[in-house]
Parts: sequence; C-alpha cells; structure tokens
Amino acid sequence: MMGMRGVRLSIMMPRSSRCRCARSSRRPVTWRCAAFDPHVEVMIPLTGTINELRWVQPRLERIAATVQAEKGQEIDYKFGTMIEIPRAAVTAAEIAGRAEFFSFGTNDLTQMTFGYSRDDAERNFLLKYVEEGILPKNPFQTIDRPGVGRLMDICVEEGRKARPNLEVGICGEHGGDPNSIEWCHLIGNNYVSCSPFRVPVARLAAAQWAIKHAPKGWKWAA
Repeated sequence: MMGMRGVRLSIMMPRSSRCRCARSSRRPVTWRCAAFDPHVEVMIPLTGTINELRWVQPRLERIAATVQAEKGQEIDYKFGTMIEIPRAAVTAAEIAGRAEFFSFGTNDLTQMTFGYSRDDAERNFLLKYVEEGILPKNPFQTIDRPGVGRLMDICVEEGRKARPNLEVGICGEHGGDPNSIEWCHLIGNNYVSCSPFRVPVARLAAAQWAIKHAPKGWKWAA
C-alpha cells in the first residue's frame, strides 16, 4: 500500500490509465448499441489527497468524452474513489467535492491504520494477539470498530456534508462478515460487496440488522 500503486501509478505512468479508461469507455458504448443500459462507475484506488483526484480524474473524463463523441453515444458515468488510506477518511469532505462515490477497501484500510502487513501479522503474531486478549478479534476478518470503524464513520459523515447523496459501500472480506455488516448499517453505508460464496450470509445478515435497527414505529409488510 505504500509503494507506487493505485493512483500514484496512474500519475507516474499516465499512459497505462489512459488505455484502461479508453477500453472501459468503449465497452459500455458497445452494450448501449446492443440495447442495454449500462451505468459505469470508475473507481480510483489508493487516494490520499484531493490533488491526486484533481490530477487524474479530469484526464479520465476527457478520454471518456472523446470515446463517446467518436461513437455518437452518451453513457452515464460516475467517478469515485476507494478509501484505503486513513488520511483520505479524515479529509473526506474535501475528497467528496470531486468523488461521486466512496468504496472502503477495508482490508487495506486495516493494514494502514494498524501499521500491520496482513501476511506478516497473520503468519507471525496475530493469532497470539487474539489468544492473549491484546486484540479481541482478527481485524482482517471483523472490522475494528474503535479504530478502523471510527475512521469509516468520520468518512461517511464528513463526505455527506459535502455531497449529501454520496453513495458509500465496502468491498473485500469484511463485506461477508455479519458483525462488520452491522457496523456498515449503523454508519449509513449503501451496500456491502463480498466474494460470491459469502453472498447468502451477507444478505441474511443485512436483513437481520435492518430489522433489529429499524426506526421505532416501523412496520414490516407480511
């Protein structure tokens, strides 16, 4: 997470991101011509500062506009970012001025918040930490609410001050963990995303927490 990856790679090697954006722009145009109605969301990873988005996003928007003009088709596009770095979470109001949606990369946000490499931690000391009560649970399996979860809460609150209709979700392993899904419900996430085999558990957990935390007086249809 601390090397030349994500948005940093796009800034240092802009040709790679231009090619990916052009390909991503052509596919939905093809689908539109085949009578489908695609809605494209372009997610810029590892953002740490608004200036990274200010540098990258307009260039991608120009490419998308050029492809649409060439094909004579308009496609609904949204540009957003992954929240994987603590600085992005605490400057969410600023970032939401440019990003139209947030997706928490909770595995990487956990690594950056704890300062743990997941591979190193799970191989060398994390089991001992849980056994000794230093950590209540493996934070890569269940969201650490006081730390990582608090950053997420701040991010959602501040982001929606700047953009009230901001869509927020998470992707990764936590999206299939019932305890983590409850936290996402409590802080106002719109969705969770997880691997296919975890979808049934995620859907059941989301329904259970929606019922448990329903507003007083809410009546459920039979």
